[in-house]
Formats: sequence, structure tokens, C-alpha cells
Amino acid sequence: MNLVSTILFYFAIAFICAVGIGFAAVVVMFVIDRSQTSDAVRRNYPVVGRFRGLFTELGEFFRQYFFAMDREELPFNRAQRNWVKRAASGKGNTVAFGSTRNLTIPGTPIFVNAAFPPLETQAARTEPLQIGPYARQPYDAPSLFNISGMSFGALSRPAVRALSRGAQKAGIWLNTGEGGLSPFHLEGGCDLVFQIGTAKYGVRDVDGSLSDDRLRAIAAHEQVRMFEIKLAQGAKPGKGGILPAAKVTPEIAEIRGIPVGEASISPNRHPEIGSMSELLDMIHHIRDVTGKPVGIKTVVSDEAALRELFGEIHKRGEESAPDFITVDSGDGGTGASPMPLMDLVGITIRESLPLVSDLLVEMGLRDRIRLIASGKLMNPGDVAWAIAAGADFVTSARGFMFSLGCIQALKCNRNTCPTGITTHDPRFQKGLVPEDKFEKVAAYAKMITKEVEIIAHSVGVTEPRAIRRHHVRIVQDNGRSTLMSEIWPRPIPTGSASG
Repeated sequence: MNLVSTILFYFAIAFICAVGIGFAAVVVMFVIDRSQTSDAVRRNYPVVGRFRGLFTELGEFFRQYFFAMDREELPFNRAQRNWVKRAASGKGNTVAFGSTRNLTIPGTPIFVNAAFPPLETQAARTEPLQIGPYARQPYDAPSLFNISGMSFGALSRPAVRALSRGAQKAGIWLNTGEGGLSPFHLEGGCDLVFQIGTAKYGVRDVDGSLSDDRLRAIAAHEQVRMFEIKLAQGAKPGKGGILPAAKVTPEIAEIRGIPVGEASISPNRHPEIGSMSELLDMIHHIRDVTGKPVGIKTVVSDEAALRELFGEIHKRGEESAPDFITVDSGDGGTGASPMPLMDLVGITIRESLPLVSDLLVEMGLRDRIRLIASGKLMNPGDVAWAIAAGADFVTSARGFMFSLGCIQALKCNRNTCPTGITTHDPRFQKGLVPEDKFEKVAAYAKMITKEVEIIAHSVGVTEPRAIRRHHVRIVQDNGRSTLMSEIWPRPIPTGSASG
């Protein structure tokens, strides 16, 4: 009995102390809230007003897991993310009881099934496609679906290692992003596209200008198959890359050639490229130094600018052209971007891709310049639509992030990514095991190709690159669908750039 009494006594003391501490905390918060001047709600409603910030922070979590329907979320909904998760796990990707997609929303693509699709014995695999016929070392790209640019620095070490190994297993290329070439890109043995951003990370002199010696050193790696000059990115056209200071570790600083622990803000454009003529000069210079195909990545809004570029190519001859153009969507993603640029600048891939493809046809450059589509294309229907619209290849960044385990926590710019993908905090990185995740990367890439082939066979062609615009209908405002070939009719070629 004495023992019980003693325990109850101490519990009572503890309870009284807890209540006292709680009351003291409330008093302190009351005084702080009343005296501060930055938050009107807390000043007018001391203590209670703090719950507004808490609920605002938690609202994102509750909407994602409890309130949003499968097709409602942005930028990617649950149905899209779950498809990637199932594909990356290597499990069957069939669903039951009917589609949950609203097929009456304007802009929805609907593929036209053939009366007599090819038999399994008539189906064919997509053949490699050559890029860069005028380069000393052209690239025969084996896969139509590849990994878009994501830098080491924006991504963690285990994430890049998993992507590199997964890309090698799937037989696809991995774009390094603008952060330079790290040992972890090379580790897996996959084909690489080296991206040259406005800050020239990895190929810059001390003053930030392009270094030919560093270019040659990068090109000496057999795995580096192509070079991509990034003019603009979908989520921030007109602004350079942003790497927060917390992510500039000694390792990243060495690879990029920048000071440790300082935020790295890239210029908003390449200082030495101020015209289409100077752009072609840069392309020629890099191709001459490296001997490998060179292309550009940009966001499209101005048809006149493209016509100016293609007109300059006509003057010089088709050998002066970029070997590929990567068209990024105006609603593309990134770890950090000003909201006005992310929301309001640049047209989306649904409009820009057919526009660029048609201009290439009109100017007689369609067979010379390969067209790569990028921007929110991460499911089979997206990839098949892009091929129909005119793309030769499709690249995805966020699709592969989901295959690594991304949960769309929207913390890419805070160095607190809970899945270890976009953080350099060792505590979070432990959760991402490359030896497991690379298998998921490869499985996702293979499943995309497999299901795009299924769509191709359904519309009556033997392989994906044979999908054309007349195989797709686009839902209109009146609820009826119209053939994509009627909305975007192929132009008649008017010129040749043979020189």
C-alpha cells in the first residue's frame, strides 16, 4: 500500500508540474504574441492564433492523404503516382472496374483503336535512332524514353547512384543536369548526356567562362554521348538554376567549381550567346571540341524566335544545326523557382511540341534535328501522345523521382526531403538504398516502353515511332473529340537547309 501511495504521490506532483509548465508556456506565448508586430492574427488572438499556422502547414498533408480524390492533386495526382509505383515494383499494372479518369475534360487525348491491330507475331521493337550525323562520334540512341536533367547537388548521392545503375540496366540515357559530371553519374556505366547550364558547372574556368580543356576532359569519358546547352528550363524560363547554400557541400563545390557553403545562382542566360548566330557558333564550337552531338534545351513561347534560328541554319547549311532540340514544358518542375515563372511563363508541352515539330517539317529540318519532349510526361499515355505529336524521344525527371520513392512532399528546396532524394542530410539519405532503388528505376523505364508499345499496337502500328496524329483524338470544349491531325495539320515543307 505504501508503494502505491508513493507512486500516486509522484504522479500527482508530476501532473501539477506539467500543468504549471503548460500554464507558464501559455503566459509566455500570450506576452510574445501580444507584443510582436509581424503577425496580426497572433497579435489579436494570442496563443489561439498560432493554430492557424499549424493547420496551414498540416493542410497539405491532410489533403494529400485524406481528402483529395485520385485524379485531383497537382502537380501529379495519386493515380499517376501509383502507376509509377506499381511499374517500378515490377508488379502487374492492370486495374479493375473501369477508368477513374474523366474523359470529357477538354484537351484529353483519346487514342483511336484499329479495327485490325497487328498480331503479336507482327509487333516490332523500336530501333535505335541516330543523333548527330555531322559529329565525329554520332550517337545511336537505343531507347525512346530516358531520364531528364537532374543535377547532383539538387539530387543526393544515393539518388544519382540509383539512377545511373538503373539507366544502365534499362538501356536508357541519363542527363546529368547542369551541376556537372560526378563519379556517381559514371558509376553505373549508363549512357550520359552532359548538360551545360548558364554557369558552365564542370566545364568552366575560374571566371565562369567555357573551358575547352574541361570540355575535352568530359568528352573523353566514353559514357558521355552528347552535350546539351540549356537555354531555358520549364519551371523557370529566363532565370538560372538555384542551389541553396545548405546543399553546397565540399564535394559538390569541387565538382561544380564553386565556393563551399555559398548559394549558387546561375546567370539568367549564357553571357556569350546573345543571338541565334552566336548560338549556332557555340553549338559548332562544342561539337568541334568534343566530337560529339550537341543540342539545346529550351522553353517555347515565341514562334518568331524559332523561325529566326531555322532561318540562320538555312544560311549556313544543315551541318550547322543543333543535333537535337529538347522542348521543355512551361509547367515543368524543379526544386526551387519563383512562383510567377513557374505559373505564368512559357507555353506547355501540349502546345509547344507540335508547334516545333511542324516548324521543323516546314523548314526541311525534321530529319536533321531530333526532337526531344520533356515536361510532366511520365505515364504511357503521355509518352505515346508526345510521339504522335512529333517527338523522337521523351525524357522524364519527376517520373524517375517517383520510381525512387518520391512522395511529393514538396520539400525539394528545403534540404529536408523525407525520402532522401533531394537532400544532403545523412539522416534522410539513409532511407534511399541504391542497391534496391536502381531495380525500380529500370523496371519503371521498361514498363513505360512496354505499355507505349501496347498503345501502338492498339492503334494499328507495329512500333511506337509509327504513331501519328491521326491516331489520337483530342476532346474539345463541346465534349466531342477531334483528330489531332485536324487540329495540328502537318505543314508542307517550303525549304531545305542543305546549304
